[in-house]
Amino acid sequence: MVATGSLSSKNPASISELLDRGYHPGSLLSDLDYWDYVVPEPNLKEVIFEETTCQNLVKMLENCLSKSKQTKLGCSKVLVPEKLTQRIAQDVLRLSSTEPCGLRGCVLNVNLETENVCRKLDRIVCDSSVVPTFELTLVFKQENCTWTSFRDFFFSRGHLSSGLRRTLILSSGFRLIKKKLYSLIGTTVIEEC
Repeated sequence: MVATGSLSSKNPASISELLDRGYHPGSLLSDLDYWDYVVPEPNLKEVIFEETTCQNLVKMLENCLSKSKQTKLGCSKVLVPEKLTQRIAQDVLRLSSTEPCGLRGCVLNVNLETENVCRKLDRIVCDSSVVPTFELTLVFKQENCTWTSFRDFFFSRGHLSSGLRRTLILSSGFRLIKKKLYSLIGTTVIEEC
């Protein structure tokens, strides 16, 4: 049975229609009562808090990439696919939702995989006042795009050959590895393509 707004309000016309279709009156009313209690009202404060937390996490990831661009990546620009950091932040929140301290107990190691070599970019401690309960390792992937290789080759022959002129393009794929620090349970790997 599908519960709709008209059925959950126990509209007499809807109930008589279902009785005409052959539903037993006793089970019908108990089913309606069941749906009155099963479908909770959304907690708007919780939804707003989660959106705010997600946006803060997106900003942390973008700041990490921005700081690493000249210091560890040796490039002037990092191009990030639309909604990539948003998807990553949502996955991080989902993986932290089952943890005792939630996101506050997370340590996030941010890496970049380029040409099968993984480089450490940053280590983000979500809340330094909480003992970490789990560790997430995020691996961004570089886009395998041949035109950027040609462009860098041609620019390297001219006066635009500065190492900081290079543009790094991230792939929409990433890897997220979860390691619980208080348990012997194995790690969880999520691969997004």
